[in-house]
Amino acid sequence: MDGTLAIIGTGRIGEALLRGLLRAGTVDPSKVLCTAHRDERCEDLAREHGVKATTDNRTAIEEADVVLIALKPQVLLDVIAPHVDAFRTEQTVISVAAGITTSMIQDAIPGEVPVVRVMTNTPAQVDEAMSVVCAGTHADEADLALAEDVMAHVGQVLRLPESHLDAVTALSGSGPAYFFLLAEAMIDAGILLGLPREVASQLIVQTMVGSAKMLRDTGKHPVELREMVTSPGGTTISAIRELERAKVRAAFLDAIAAARDRGEELGRGG
Repeated sequence: MDGTLAIIGTGRIGEALLRGLLRAGTVDPSKVLCTAHRDERCEDLAREHGVKATTDNRTAIEEADVVLIALKPQVLLDVIAPHVDAFRTEQTVISVAAGITTSMIQDAIPGEVPVVRVMTNTPAQVDEAMSVVCAGTHADEADLALAEDVMAHVGQVLRLPESHLDAVTALSGSGPAYFFLLAEAMIDAGILLGLPREVASQLIVQTMVGSAKMLRDTGKHPVELREMVTSPGGTTISAIRELERAKVRAAFLDAIAAARDRGEELGRGG
């Protein structure tokens, strides 16, 4: 990536993206300016990554060719509001905030500044993110390609129309939490059955990793893979019967729809 990168709000996602870009050699640390809310956090970022860090968002925006906004959706517009005149039309602005549409950012920033919206997730911390990018009104192919290049260093990337982004947020953006909740429940079940916690954890974590790799690498439908494990009259079908009785499938459908609805609500300023 050419030019200077500013990361506005270097929390978990912001720092995960920073790590990925630095590991890949995509950007030189001397050309990165991160912002954080506290001086202590800035000192930690500078010491660990060799980048410049500041609490001054305006300075970071003014110096950057690419501005990556990694703020929480509830505060993003308020944080950038005092500095909107610092953005320039030759910049590319990339936002990774759930529910904040490109039009909301464009309406806040004067001029035709290119804005690209990205929905990513926390596995960016281990370079296994699932990211989706979409372009605002003023963003062109070069802006989209730049955003894709940034996100490709921490996982896989898709390009979709913005109308799909709330559904993406509900599925892959929030998705890690569903898996962690499932892992927690399965580990607790192992403990209930008499296994030590560390043993139950190892069994479940590796089972989830292996199962995910099978889904990704074989290309088989989940039903096919499930049926490979489900013998007639066996233990697995007995377990699945109980899950179906508990309406687990319906609960997931309702939960993901609720996450989608909340994303839409955030987009309306809720």
